[in-house]
Amino acid sequence: MTVTAQLHKVLIVDDSAIVRQILSKELNTQPGIEVIGTAPDPYIARDKIVNLEPDVLILDVEMPRMDGITFLKKIMEHRPMPVIIFSSLTPKGSKTAIEALAAGAVDVVAKPGQSYSVGDACKTLAGIIHSISSKAIRPMAQRTTSPVKADTAATSHMLETTQKILAIGASTGGVQALTCVLTALPATSPGVVVVQHMPAQFTKSFADRLNSECAVRVKEAQDGDRVLPGQVLIAPGGYHMVLQRSGAIYFVNIKDGPAVCHQKPSVEVLFNSVAKIAGPNAVGAILTGMGNDGALGMLAMRQNGAHTIAQDEETCVVFGMPKEAIAKGGAELIMPLDKIAEGLLKFARE
Repeated sequence: MTVTAQLHKVLIVDDSAIVRQILSKELNTQPGIEVIGTAPDPYIARDKIVNLEPDVLILDVEMPRMDGITFLKKIMEHRPMPVIIFSSLTPKGSKTAIEALAAGAVDVVAKPGQSYSVGDACKTLAGIIHSISSKAIRPMAQRTTSPVKADTAATSHMLETTQKILAIGASTGGVQALTCVLTALPATSPGVVVVQHMPAQFTKSFADRLNSECAVRVKEAQDGDRVLPGQVLIAPGGYHMVLQRSGAIYFVNIKDGPAVCHQKPSVEVLFNSVAKIAGPNAVGAILTGMGNDGALGMLAMRQNGAHTIAQDEETCVVFGMPKEAIAKGGAELIMPLDKIAEGLLKFARE
């Protein structure tokens, strides 16, 4: 990870004095990070946000007078800013973690337990802080917001079908970005396949939540699921998802195998399979995220005739994956987040 010269001013909100003390001490040793204040509850934090103007908020969930999720929603409504949830209630796959991400958190980190140390947690927090773009958070009104390999796909797609495929990849900040895109799709939308970097047991909760909010049906993908109009398949955490075809019928296979671009599921794996199987019958979008996963896969899609879209820097939480896709020539268009659903549908009609 590249650490920028930008100084990130951090406010820590946690009812535990020990947590505030340890986080302050550890984060202040990290280059480019300055803890400018702490608060034991949201009411005190509210005043410190006004007076200190932090760049990033680290926020607990269980606190007196107001819980962290309620406070997060108020922040996103009245004073949008990057918020990292740091709580014992947000381990991988928890409902609270999903709720926090949906409410506007850029990421969630579980407090240390038996599996990792305070030092590891602070390094994780520092990495997230450094990756956050200062342009990423804005008022909601403006947001309207066999082993698998990543080899460049060979062509085996049909030249044209009446059934189009929308393929989307995302990572850090992707929960909100995907919510914005998928809730804008009509029930008649082409079938959608999605990779969002999430661990096992996390993706089902995410899919279930989206399913309650979208006109399209959203589900965690299972091996053999057909890609159907009006349905979104989200790759399960810990497995790769690839597109397959039997005649004119598209379906997905869920496969084990090594991580690709350090990720499992990997956008690279999905996009390469879409390039090979769907070719010009697909439209791809790469959204906010850290790293380069999906960049070469998007290039393969474009080379095989698919239309492709990358989210622009201004609306990304982390302009990593879209930036790499653009640099490698994989992105046909660069669009703000609130225009991507419209762009996908327009390309699918062509």
